[in-house]
Amino acid sequence: MSETQTIRVMVVDDHPMWRDAVARDLTAAGMEVVATAGDGAQAVRRAKAVVPEVLVLDLNLPELPGVQVCKELVAALPGLRVLVLSASGEHADVLEAVKSGATGYLLKSASTEELTDAVRRTAVGDAVFTPGLAGLVLGEYRRLASEPGPASGAGRPKAPQLTDRETEVLRLVAKGLSYKQIAERLVISHRTVQNHVQNTLGKLQLHNRVELVRYAIEAGLDDV
Repeated sequence: MSETQTIRVMVVDDHPMWRDAVARDLTAAGMEVVATAGDGAQAVRRAKAVVPEVLVLDLNLPELPGVQVCKELVAALPGLRVLVLSASGEHADVLEAVKSGATGYLLKSASTEELTDAVRRTAVGDAVFTPGLAGLVLGEYRRLASEPGPASGAGRPKAPQLTDRETEVLRLVAKGLSYKQIAERLVISHRTVQNHVQNTLGKLQLHNRVELVRYAIEAGLDDV
C-alpha cells in the first residue's frame, strides 16, 4: 500500500454513538469508512459485501461474538486485517482474539491519534497492541512452543526454502519489531520488508503475521 492510498475501513460496535464517533475520527484522518455494523451477523454480511482492508472490531457483540466474526471474515476475505478495539484488557480476551486471526488489539481508552495510527499500521501488516499486550501474546506463543507434542511444530523443517534475507526479516518479526523498524535496521524500504513477509507467508503456508511470529518462535529464531 502506498503512503497516499486511502485505507478502506469498516467499524463494528454495538454502541451507536461510539461506532459513529470512531467512524467520524477515521474519516477525518483521511480514511474511507466503507461500512459500519452493530451486531456480529450484520458485520459478516456487510464485510463480505464491501470487502474492507481493515476491520475495526469490538468483541462484545450481539448475534455473533466478535471472535467468531473475526474467524469467519479472516477465512473468507484474504488480505483482511482485523484490529480489535475493546474495553476489555483481560488476557484471555486478548489471546482469544489473536488466535482468531486479529492482527492487533487496542483498548478503547486509546486516544484518537493512537487509534488512527493503529489502523494505518494494521493496514500495512504491522501487529499493533496496546502497550503491555504485545509481550503477553509473545509470551503465550513461547509457552506453547515449549510444550511437547503437535504444538511445537514437530516434523516441520525450521525454514523451508527461505532466503537468507527472508530468514533475517522473519527473525526480526519474531522479536516484535514493526515493519518500519525492520526497514531501518536492514536499510531497506518498508515495501521490501512487506514483500519479504508476504513471500515467507506463502512459502510457510501461513496466513498472517501472528502465525508467522509463532512459527519463528517455535523455530527458535527469536533467540538468535
